[in-house]
Amino acid sequence: MKRKSVPVITALGLILLIIAIFFGYRFLDRFIPSKEPADLSELLGVKENQVALYLNENLEEEKGLYLQGQTYLPLDWVNKTLNERFYWDVNEKLLVYTLPDSIVYADHATMGSSGKPLIWVNEDGIYLSMGLVANYTDIRMSIYDQDLHKRIFINNIWGDEEKAAVVKEGSVRIKGGVKSPVITEITAGSQVTILESMEKWDKIRTQDGFIGYIERRRLGTVTSQTLESRFEAPIYKSISMEEPVCLAWHQVTSPEGNASFDKVIGNTKGVNVISPTWYELTDNEGNFRSLADRNYVEKAHEKGIKVWALINNFSSDVNTEILMSKTSVRRKLIEGLMAEVERYNLDGLNLDFEGIKEEAGVHYVQFIRELSIPCREKGIVLSVDNYVPTAGTQFYNRREQGIVADYVIIMGYDEHYAGGDAGSVASIDYVENGIKNTLDQVPKEKVINAIPFYTRVWTEGEDGKATSSALGIEMAQKWIDENQVELYWQEELGQYYGELQSEEGLKKVWMEEERSIGLKMDLIKKYELAGVACWKLGFEPSGLWDLVRLDKNQ
Repeated sequence: MKRKSVPVITALGLILLIIAIFFGYRFLDRFIPSKEPADLSELLGVKENQVALYLNENLEEEKGLYLQGQTYLPLDWVNKTLNERFYWDVNEKLLVYTLPDSIVYADHATMGSSGKPLIWVNEDGIYLSMGLVANYTDIRMSIYDQDLHKRIFINNIWGDEEKAAVVKEGSVRIKGGVKSPVITEITAGSQVTILESMEKWDKIRTQDGFIGYIERRRLGTVTSQTLESRFEAPIYKSISMEEPVCLAWHQVTSPEGNASFDKVIGNTKGVNVISPTWYELTDNEGNFRSLADRNYVEKAHEKGIKVWALINNFSSDVNTEILMSKTSVRRKLIEGLMAEVERYNLDGLNLDFEGIKEEAGVHYVQFIRELSIPCREKGIVLSVDNYVPTAGTQFYNRREQGIVADYVIIMGYDEHYAGGDAGSVASIDYVENGIKNTLDQVPKEKVINAIPFYTRVWTEGEDGKATSSALGIEMAQKWIDENQVELYWQEELGQYYGELQSEEGLKKVWMEEERSIGLKMDLIKKYELAGVACWKLGFEPSGLWDLVRLDKNQ
C-alpha cells in the first residue's frame, strides 16, 4: 500500500508545483514591465509623406505633408484652428493674405526663402508651408520631420507649462501601466513636459517629440515655466467719430431722389451721419450703379453731417458668392468704390449685403478685409450692416468685421417680415438679445444699433395666411386714427398692439412709436454703444427725434 501511494503523492506534488508555477507566473507577469514596442504608424495615423499634427498636445485627425524636405499644413485645418485670414481663391488659384495696410499674394509657383514652394496643391486640397503659416500666426512649433514617423507640435495657447527632469530612465508608454506598449525611452538627465498627472503615472511630452505615460517615480521635482509670445500681431487702426453716431439712411432710388435731401434732413435733430442708398451692384463682374451727387455731399457738409454712401447687393442679377469669390473682381469693385469716394468727397462707405448664403460668407468677409485697406489709408469710415445674430448668420463673421471695419451696425428690426408669420418688427427682447450677442464678438465702441421708423399692418385671411404692408410710423399712426384702432400696451414686447376686423380679414399691428422707440434708445445707452442708425428718413414724425438724438454724455 505504501509503495502504491508514492507515485500518487509524487503526481499530486507535481500538479501542485505546476499550479503554483502557473499562478506565480501569472502573479509576477502582472508586475513585469512589457517591452512590446508600440506601432508608431498606427499610433500617429500617418502614411508615407504624411506628418502627424498635434495642436496644444492633442493629436489631430488631419495630416500634414512632407514634400521636398519641407512640411506643409492643410489650409482648411489652418483656417479652422490657427488663422482664418489665409484665403484661397479657387477660381484664380491664388492665396491671398490681408494685412492692415497691404495684401500678400502667392500661387503654386511662389517660392519661399528656402527656394521651395510656399503652397502645395494636390487632389486632397491646398497645403501651406509651415514657415508661411508661422510668419503670420501667433504660434510656437516643435518639428520632428527627420524621423521615419514625422510629426509637428503646434501650440497657440500661452501661459504656464510644467517641466520635470528625468531622475531614472524608463519607458514611455501609450497608456499608464507597465503592460502598455512602449513608445520611446527616456534617459536620466533629460527633461519632459508634464501634461497631466495621475496617482502613479504622468502624461508627458518627451524631448524627442512623443506623448505618452511614464511612472511618476522616474521624474524629479516639477517646476513651472511661463511661456510668453513674441509674435507682433498686426494692428488694425480704426476710425471713430468723436461723438456718438446718429446715422439716418436716406433711400434714393433715382437721380431725382437726391433733391429730397433738404426736406428729409430738415425734419431731423441730432443727425451727424447720412447714408444715401446710392450704389447697387449690377452684375457679377464688379460693376455697380451710381446715383451719387456732389451737390448733395456739399449740402450735408455745410450742415456738419458726414456722408457714408451705401452699396447693396439687392439686384437679382447679382450672385454674391460668384462675385466675391474672384480676387480680380473684388479688386475691381474696390477700385471703383474708392474712385467714387475721391470723386464725391465721401466720408465713408456703408455695406448692406443681405440674403447671402453661407457659402458666400468667407468671400464677403475677405472683401471687407480688402476694402478696409484703402479706407484706412484715406481715412474713410467703413461700416457694415448685419442681421441680428442667429445661428444661421454666424458666417457673417462679426468678430472679424469688428477687427477690420470701423463700425458694425445691427439691423435691429425685421423680427417678423413680409412672407413670414405675423408679429412685431422689433420687440424689446429681440433687440436686446441682438445687442448682447453682437457684443460677445464686437467691442461696444464699434457697435451701432439700428432702429425701425416703420411698422407692419398684418392681414390674416380666412385661410389663416398672413400678409403685410410696411408703413412709416407717421403713416401708421394716421391709419390707427382713421380706423379708430384701440391700442394695448404689451410689457413683454415693449410695444402697443391693436387689431381690427375688416372685410379683408383680421388686421393686426404691433406699433412702433415714441414709447417703443424710447425703450430701444434706452438699450443703446445701457450698453454704451457707439450710436444709433435709423431706417429710414421720411418715415418718422418730427417729434421722434427728441428721443433718438444722442449726445457725448449719453
